[in-house]
Amino acid sequence: MNETYHCERKENTVYYKIGLFSKMNRVTIKALRHYDEIGLLAPAFIEKFTGYRYYTSEQLPVLHQILALREMGFTLDEIKQVQGGIPERNLLQQKKLELMHKIAEDTMRLSQVESYLAKNDGDTGEYHVILKELPQVIVASMRTIVPGYDSLFHILPPMGAEMERLDCVCAVPEYCFNIYHDGEYRETDVDVEICEAVTEKKADSDMLTFKIINRVENAACALHKGSYVGFPRAYNAVLKWVENNGYEIIDNPRESYIDGVWNKDSEADWLTEIQFPVRKLS
Repeated sequence: MNETYHCERKENTVYYKIGLFSKMNRVTIKALRHYDEIGLLAPAFIEKFTGYRYYTSEQLPVLHQILALREMGFTLDEIKQVQGGIPERNLLQQKKLELMHKIAEDTMRLSQVESYLAKNDGDTGEYHVILKELPQVIVASMRTIVPGYDSLFHILPPMGAEMERLDCVCAVPEYCFNIYHDGEYRETDVDVEICEAVTEKKADSDMLTFKIINRVENAACALHKGSYVGFPRAYNAVLKWVENNGYEIIDNPRESYIDGVWNKDSEADWLTEIQFPVRKLS
């Protein structure tokens, strides 16, 4: 059986029961009750004995404002600010900026999705590049020029022994990384700074220098699994991502060693993160 809704006239004012007011404006009774509870739109009249809620046509502009602002993405708290006296235009301008920022972010995400879908270069399609912050760290560092990557295996043990001699305590989580001051991947004569994050600075020695490396707000990072001879593919993947997504490189790249010869028996299980400090182009 269909339910019949009636309006009542008191003097020159027409009062609509909540059910009819709800149907007229395509808003649920639950929503109208909630607007009343939080002080957005109270009924014009509540019948004392039955508790029936009534609304008037004079409340329609208020309800339409609420519904229009909700459709544009405003929160109920923001709508209350408008009702409290903040000019609606001010919040509309603020919402416009928020939406433009979201569009820019979504456009960047769309570009990333398209890049992964394309995968025109089979050598780089295996890498997923992300942006993340690199923390400020105290490091024990040693800068040198090595003939090639294999030489690093001979440098690291003496460096570890020197750190032990100086009673260095490694930071937690561990952060062991190389900074390449050439600014690019090189096969020979590599200008490398080997860094190990520690809990405190010690006095410099003939081998080690202690310093603070500042936080990096955004770094484009890709994980490489396997032998270090595959690093060029990871480098190329990050460089392509930077170019395709409107960023520029602002500092030398790092290689952060997560798993390696010290804890994995197989080269296939070595895990390294390539990190390029970047910033968004204007």
